[in-house]
Amino acid sequence: MDRHPTARRGGELINLVSTVDYHTAGEPFRIVVAGLPPVPGDTVAERRSIAIGAGGRATAPRPSALDDVRRLLTREPRGHAGMYGGFVVPPDDDEAHLGVLFWHKDGYSTACGHGTMALGAWAVDTGLVAAPDDGTALVRIDVPSGRVGATVHRSGGRTTAVTFRNVPTRVLARGVELATPRGTVRVDLADSGAVYASLPAAALGLSVVPDELAELTAAGREVRTALEGHRALAGHRDGVYGVILYDELPDTPSGPHQRNVTVFADGQIDRSPCGSGTSARLALLAAEGAIDPGRTLRHDSVIGTVFTGRVRAPRADGTVTEVTGTAHRTGEHRFVLDPEDTLGPGFLL
Repeated sequence: MDRHPTARRGGELINLVSTVDYHTAGEPFRIVVAGLPPVPGDTVAERRSIAIGAGGRATAPRPSALDDVRRLLTREPRGHAGMYGGFVVPPDDDEAHLGVLFWHKDGYSTACGHGTMALGAWAVDTGLVAAPDDGTALVRIDVPSGRVGATVHRSGGRTTAVTFRNVPTRVLARGVELATPRGTVRVDLADSGAVYASLPAAALGLSVVPDELAELTAAGREVRTALEGHRALAGHRDGVYGVILYDELPDTPSGPHQRNVTVFADGQIDRSPCGSGTSARLALLAAEGAIDPGRTLRHDSVIGTVFTGRVRAPRADGTVTEVTGTAHRTGEHRFVLDPEDTLGPGFLL
């Protein structure tokens, strides 16, 4: 472990890594507010590329001080295999309020809707972006996939909800046939800042319920593996980021209703309905005529939390989507690494 995050002075452990933690519909988001080493690059996308080249994947050969912080915060005993977070970095230009590098236990992602919602709440809650006691405030955020917005809804001086407006989502392919250990399935592919593969859980003989989570996770990993190098992903060097397994539920008066679990990275489970994954579902539903700008998708997670999603008028570069949910602060942390701790930055189970 690089000693940048911590140091000893006169026998006392000095902590330099501080975070503010939120959850968005149950999915954690750990915001690093102090203790980062320099993050080189002129844009957020370039910083992510540099971070990956310097050790942003579990198999990368050259760990960096930046990646040491990621590993410290995602591994036990300070984190866990489902931890998610972001490094706040400068935006690409003065039109945005901040930039962010999204990370998880396996590396750095290109998009994160739930993280964008949490960052919007944090920016307003901390006064980084001014907001009225009653009304809304728009937080503009540069992420590796482009510029996104978080409209923070306020009432009585409190943040009550956040609406995430994503980069345009493009449907890449429909009905892609895959051979998996569970049989042949057909998946739909959409790029909503990261590429998601969608299929009904029933196609694998499963339902999106907590009791079947182990099987859902295994199935998601199998689908992702089957898609590696597929021609439908030509030009998408990061491949499939997440696999969305969903159940169709009876429509609400406002529109379609689905429950999903998103298996992303190397087998992580999104506890929320997945923000950018909801964008992918919205674009696919719009493509098949199941939703239009006047209707709303109710999107449930495997733990029962809810996002609502809408599509705007289609554009030449894709479908613009908005996803609304809640984000709540869960804690503020000062993390340390004792140089004599034999576990170092931690471990994963």
